[in-house]
Amino acid sequence: MARYTCSFIVAVPLERLQQALIEVLESCNFDIIYDTGDYMMAREIPGQVSFAKLVRVEVLIDRTIATAQEVRMNLVIKNEELPLQFDNHCRQMFDRVQKAVAENRHWQLVESVAG
Repeated sequence: MARYTCSFIVAVPLERLQQALIEVLESCNFDIIYDTGDYMMAREIPGQVSFAKLVRVEVLIDRTIATAQEVRMNLVIKNEELPLQFDNHCRQMFDRVQKAVAENRHWQLVESVAG
């Protein structure tokens, strides 16, 4: 299973984060399949790759340390594909999501950590 993680702190009011995050994920070819307000799961739209390569994104919004203007998000991007090559489909989607979050016009990126 391929699995990549990253963490972001963005400057945005908490009430605007959820809709902006949905727009970011949808722009990267994901459908939101579960959303509780502090946890979101999205699945890559089928059709471009085999079923095992379809990527899922899990986003945990840390409301415990959120301020009026800054929020921390932890993302896990994974699929069932064995990461036999560095530049596999899951890694490509991870890079795409990471770039979309970093460059989103609805917030200002304060900090980014990829693991």
